[in-house]
Amino acid sequence: MSRFDEPLTKALDPKTAKLLHSVLGLETVGDLLRHYPRRYAERGELTSLADLEVDEHVTVVGEVTRLMRKPMRNRGGTWLEVEVADGSGDKIYLSFFGKGSHAAESRLKPGRRGMFAGKVGLFGARGRPRWQLAHPEFELFEEEDEDGAAEFAAAPVPIYPAGKDLTPWAIRRAIGVVLDTLGPLDDPLPAELRARHKLQPLAEALAGIHRPKDFAEMGRARQRLKFDEAFVLQAVLLQRRQAATAWPARPRPRRADGLLASFDGRLPFALTEGQAAVGEEIADDLAREHPMHRLLQGEVGAGKTVVALRAMLQVVDAGGQAALLAPTEVLAQQHHRSITAMLGDLAQGGMFGGTAVTLLTGSMGAPARRAALLDAASGNAGIVVGTHALLQEHVQFADLGLVVVDEQHRFGVEQRDALREKAGDARPHVLVMTATPIPRTVAMTVFGDLEVSTLSQLPSGRAPITTHVVPAAEKPHYLERTWERVREEVALGRQAYIVCPRIGDLEGDEGDLQVAPASGDDERRPPLAVLDVAELLTQGPFHDLRVGVLHGKLPPEEKDAIMRSFSRGELDVLIATTVIEVGVDVPNSSVMIIMDADRFGVSQLHQLRGRVGRGGLPGLCLLVSDFPAGTPARARLDAVAATLDGFELSRVDLEQRREGDVLGAAQSGKRSSLKLLQLLRDEDVIAAARDEAAALLAGDADLAGHPALRAEIDRLLQDERAEYLEKT
Repeated sequence: MSRFDEPLTKALDPKTAKLLHSVLGLETVGDLLRHYPRRYAERGELTSLADLEVDEHVTVVGEVTRLMRKPMRNRGGTWLEVEVADGSGDKIYLSFFGKGSHAAESRLKPGRRGMFAGKVGLFGARGRPRWQLAHPEFELFEEEDEDGAAEFAAAPVPIYPAGKDLTPWAIRRAIGVVLDTLGPLDDPLPAELRARHKLQPLAEALAGIHRPKDFAEMGRARQRLKFDEAFVLQAVLLQRRQAATAWPARPRPRRADGLLASFDGRLPFALTEGQAAVGEEIADDLAREHPMHRLLQGEVGAGKTVVALRAMLQVVDAGGQAALLAPTEVLAQQHHRSITAMLGDLAQGGMFGGTAVTLLTGSMGAPARRAALLDAASGNAGIVVGTHALLQEHVQFADLGLVVVDEQHRFGVEQRDALREKAGDARPHVLVMTATPIPRTVAMTVFGDLEVSTLSQLPSGRAPITTHVVPAAEKPHYLERTWERVREEVALGRQAYIVCPRIGDLEGDEGDLQVAPASGDDERRPPLAVLDVAELLTQGPFHDLRVGVLHGKLPPEEKDAIMRSFSRGELDVLIATTVIEVGVDVPNSSVMIIMDADRFGVSQLHQLRGRVGRGGLPGLCLLVSDFPAGTPARARLDAVAATLDGFELSRVDLEQRREGDVLGAAQSGKRSSLKLLQLLRDEDVIAAARDEAAALLAGDADLAGHPALRAEIDRLLQDERAEYLEKT
C-alpha cells in the first residue's frame, strides 16, 4: 500500500485523526497532504480587516501591542482585552474571561507575534465598532536567535482552511508529523516530463507548499501540484474517450431521399454557415459504428434546435428513434410544439412519409400517457419529447438510436444514464446541448471526453438586445418608467415578460429560483414573488392590460394553455418564474423585465434575456435591483448589461462561482478534486497537461508502465467518482 493510502488513524494520534475526519473529512495521509494552505501570511502582518465578515471563522497574524485589565460590569472580577496590530493602523481586539484570561496574560506580552483564530464579531458603541475575537485560540511564533531571525522572518506562515475545534496550526502540526515520516514517494509524473516542464519531484513540492522557506519556493511547489491536477484529470478524460471508441453503436447514415431531405427542402430560411458545418460533423458521427458523444453549445438563439432536429431526422431515416430530454414541462411542451410546427405534415406519421412526434410528461392524463408509451414502444413515434418521465422503467423504445439532452446541467448523472440504457446492448448516440457558452479551458476539462461543436453565428432576423440596470432603491422613479416602457411596447402591438425569483405564498415554495452566488452584502427582504407582483401590477399600472401568470406549481394543462395564449398574442404581459428561461420562443415579445435580478446568476440572466428580440423586433431587457453601485451584486448585473457575448459572461460567471468538482463531487457530495487549478487562469497548464497525457496514453493506454500514475488515477476515481465517470 502506498503511503498516500495509509489511514490517518495509523499516522497520527487518535484524537487528531478523529478531528481531521469529523471537521474536514480527511481520511488518509494523501488527503491530509493535499489539504493545501488557503493563503500565506508574513510574520507580523495582520490580515486585512477590510476582508473580515461578522461571524466568520478567521485567522489573523499580528503583534501584541498592549494588554488591558477591565472590570466586569455586572459581577466581580476582571476580563482581559488584548490589542493586536500590524503597524499600519489596523487593529483587532482579543477578549479573554475567567481563568483563561490569566493563562493568556502570562503568555501574551507586548512585542510577541503570533496567529489568532476564532469567530470575529463587531463590538462597541457610539458608531465606532471594533473587530473582536472572543477567547481565540492562538499560537505565538518562537523567538529566534539572531542568526536565524532573518530566515524566520522571511518564511511564509501557511494558513489552512480550518473549522470549529480545529485550528490552522493544529493542521500544520499534523502535516508536519506526516512530512517528517513520509519517506520516498513514487512520482506519478515521469522524470522526462518533469524535466521538459521544469517541475520539481512530488516530495519536494509537498514540502515546498507546506513548509516554504520563502514565497518563491511556495510558487514552484504550487506550479508542480497544479500540473499534477491537470495531468491526472486529462488522463482520465482521454482514457474515457479511448474507451468510448470500443463501444458498439448502430450506424445511422444519412439518406438522400428521406425525411431529412424533405425537411431541408421545406425550410423557409437558409441554415447559417455554422449550422451547416456542425450538421455535417454530427451527420458523420451518426454514420459511425461507435456512439457519438458530442456537446453542442452556442449563444441563446443560435439555432441549436434546428441542428438537433436534423440529427433526429437522420436517425429516423435510418430506422431508429430519437428521444429529446428537457428539464421542465414548459420546455418539453415548447419543444414538442416547435418541432411539430417545423415538420408540418411530416409530423403526422406514415400517411405523409413522415414520423409521429410524441410528448411524454409525468403529469399527463392516463389515456394520453398510454398512447404516448405505445407510440414509443411500438416505434410509431420516431421522435419522443419528454421530461424526466422518459427515464422511468416502464418507458420502452423499439430502437433508440439518439438521445438529445437539452440543458444537460439540469440533469443528474443517473438520470441521463437511465435513458441511455433503454437502447439495449448497442449504445445510442448522444448529443448534449447547452445555451450557456463554455470557455475553452472549461470545455477541455469538464467535457474533455466529448467532441465540442460551437454555434457562434446568430441566424438572420435576430435583433440586438439592449440591457440596462434599474436601481429601484436609489431611483424609484426609474421603476415607474419601467412600467411605462412596457405599456409603450404593448401599445405598439408587442408583448413583455416579467420574471420574478419566487412563486408566492404557496406551501414549500422555493419557486423556480436558482440562487445567485453570495454577494457578502447585508441581509435582505424575501425575494419578490410572481403572485405578489402580478397583484400589484394588475391593480396598478397594468390594470387595463391582458396579464397572464405562469409558474412551476400550476397544473400542466394550465401551464400549456397560458403559454399557448401568450404565443398567440392573446396576452400582453406574462409574469413568470424561470420556467420560461430556455426554449420558449415567442417572436412578438420585445421586453424582458427581471425583478430582483441580483438573485440570479450571470448565465441565467443571459438565458432569460434571450427570450426577446427573436422576431426581428429590437429587444429590451431591464434588470431591476435594490443594490447600489459598488456592491458585488451590482457589479454582476453591470457585467450582464455591458455585453451580449455569452462566452465573456460565462467567464464572469465561472470566476464568481468557481469550478466545483469537474468529476462530479458537486453532485455526489464529495470534496473537489481541484485544489489549486483554476480553469480560467491556468489555461496554459491545462493545455500542456492534455498534450502530455495524450502522448503518454498513445504509447501506454493501460498505463502498465506507469504504476504510480495509475494509482493516482485510482485514488481520484474512488467511490462515487468512478460511478460518475462511467455513467457520463
